[in-house]
Amino acid sequence: MDDLRLTAAQQRVLDCIRFHLEHHGRAPTLREIAENLGLARHSSAQDHVEALVRKGALERLPNHRGLRLPHRLRAPAATQLPLVGRVAAGSPILATENIEAQHGVDPALFHPRADYLLRVVGLSMRDAGILDGDLIAVHRTPSAEHGRIVVARLDDEVTVKQLEHRGGRVRLLPANPDFAPIEVDPQRHAFAIEGIYVGLIRPDSSPRLQRQG
Repeated sequence: MDDLRLTAAQQRVLDCIRFHLEHHGRAPTLREIAENLGLARHSSAQDHVEALVRKGALERLPNHRGLRLPHRLRAPAATQLPLVGRVAAGSPILATENIEAQHGVDPALFHPRADYLLRVVGLSMRDAGILDGDLIAVHRTPSAEHGRIVVARLDDEVTVKQLEHRGGRVRLLPANPDFAPIEVDPQRHAFAIEGIYVGLIRPDSSPRLQRQG
């Protein structure tokens, strides 16, 4: 960044905007910048943003509807994972309407390599260490071994459960006694495996990899 000749304050604002883009998929508002950096006035944040735009460290979106990093300063696509929120019924899991943001996480941290992050809702996998609000890393695959934690689609619902596959019988098992196993009846349910769980990211913590056995 030295070639941009940014002041220390401008660098802090740029880092704040970069972090927000990577974790929320949009630039922060002037109010959010000021609050995050302890600036006394929103106008101070605006002055820094305008200076960053003039220096080429930021670009305005068309019609001044936000900010983005110029292409040369963006993290390579290979070091980002799409974050999937609530999945729209019947839509492909990585459909545009399901993507909340792009996270600056290297897919190669996980094994097998992660293809996307999925936001967990609920506590059905609590005893496996997967909590409400966690972001789980998922490797896309249409099949999984017995005992693996999977992302499965059952009719129009997407769920995270442990796969039990024995003698032609398929069940999706929770890791919390407050929840009942799901019996998969191929005569009644449209069932598909979307991927396997390979690790998680808990907000404000480091990635954790899944360890088998």
